[in-house]
Amino acid sequence: MKKICFLVTLLISLVAVKSNAQDKFAAWPALGAFHTVMSATFHPAEKGDFDPVKQRSGEMVDKAALLEKSDVPAQFDKPEISAALKTLKTRATALNKIVLKKAKDEKINNALISVHDTFHKIVGLCTEDKETH
Repeated sequence: MKKICFLVTLLISLVAVKSNAQDKFAAWPALGAFHTVMSATFHPAEKGDFDPVKQRSGEMVDKAALLEKSDVPAQFDKPEISAALKTLKTRATALNKIVLKKAKDEKINNALISVHDTFHKIVGLCTEDKETH
């Protein structure tokens, strides 16, 4: 019985986390658009497939620029978001330059991880209570 309760609790938690992320993307469409490109490039790279990031790194820069210029929803608007958006655009641009120079996959992967980590920082900032900052 304890296992069933644990599994139900875990399932509810996972659904809530996914729903929470989707709520952020619904409230901030530019964040969702960036996430679409991020997930389509990062997850294949985790498995050693760098073709998607090589094909879409320019699009990632475009989405990062649009995200930076987009109106941040009031519930997420705080100084840390603005700084993280600038960092995201800078890192996406650096990734694209590395891709265009036909760098080795390891170097591309390191740059992609940096972009990914910055994106997750932004998502995390959207989760944290605005009053605690």
